[in-house]
Amino acid sequence: MKRNTILCTAITGAAVALSFAVGAVQAQQPIVIKFSHVVAQDTPKGLAAEFFAKKAAELTKGKVKVEVYANSTLYKDKEEMEALQVGAVQMLAPSLAKFGPLGVKEFEVFDLPYIFDNYAELHAVTTGKVGQNLMAKLEPRGIKGLAFWDNGFKAFSANTPIKTPDDLKGKKMRIQSSKVLEEEMRALNALPQSMAFSEVYQALQTGVVDGTENPISNFYTQKMHEVQKHLSLTNHGYLGYAVIVNKKFWDGLPADVRGQLEEAMKQSTKYANDIAKQKNDEDLKSVQASGKTVIYNPTDAEKLAFKKALVSVHKKMESRIGADIINEVYSVTKFDPTKL
Repeated sequence: MKRNTILCTAITGAAVALSFAVGAVQAQQPIVIKFSHVVAQDTPKGLAAEFFAKKAAELTKGKVKVEVYANSTLYKDKEEMEALQVGAVQMLAPSLAKFGPLGVKEFEVFDLPYIFDNYAELHAVTTGKVGQNLMAKLEPRGIKGLAFWDNGFKAFSANTPIKTPDDLKGKKMRIQSSKVLEEEMRALNALPQSMAFSEVYQALQTGVVDGTENPISNFYTQKMHEVQKHLSLTNHGYLGYAVIVNKKFWDGLPADVRGQLEEAMKQSTKYANDIAKQKNDEDLKSVQASGKTVIYNPTDAEKLAFKKALVSVHKKMESRIGADIINEVYSVTKFDPTKL
């Protein structure tokens, strides 16, 4: 009887020890954050995502592992937001145009042509009250906004020279899915063609579309310079991203880990915005060095002609975006459409 009791005690003790061992192993498993995006790894967003993964591991001392999936390897443009909401991925950095289809149309203020003249004006909006209020609008949809990341100001490309608004008349121009960008192209008498970013190179190559608009880093890293003969540095619009997470996942993190990740994001945002201009400048030189695309820098008079052609988009989009949010941005940037 005594032997059986000892045996039972030993078995029980072993089971408890095994249970603790399993628990210890499980406790050591890192929290995995799948970070999906649709651009190349060597773009400003791609590099910033990798930087965040590194900083997250450092600051949490290995408690968090960020897995970055670049270049639409997990999800394309139209799939990734739903994937985030259902928890298939935890983090995204979609372009700001993607929030209109989600129902938060106020984000489309960033798509308005020539609403920002420079990064200083832009950052006054993204880091200020306007930016905070926009991020707060995502929470009822199960999304937490963490930061705004820059890419850059956009240039038009085509296989014919682009010096005036008339040069885009009748051309099939690829855009992101955005009502504002559709209206922009119509204001230029161009034909807007919405399609996923991953499909643009082939569409340009085969003539499905005639041209597009992109920051230089996207243009170069997607090899569009191989299939576009002309690039015009119009700087007519801004392309940036909002880094977002699944709110339920984020709120469920231990408070200390969440704080460490917030610091990692703060450092990554500075890195992202610092590298954006640098990367675009470098890639412009690479496009020029390729000899495949003629780069044109419009004169002040030509840029003014584009501004005058496109400013009507602001008024037309008031009913969609909201006059209040547009005027809030005007108050920060000191933009006055009546003076054009």
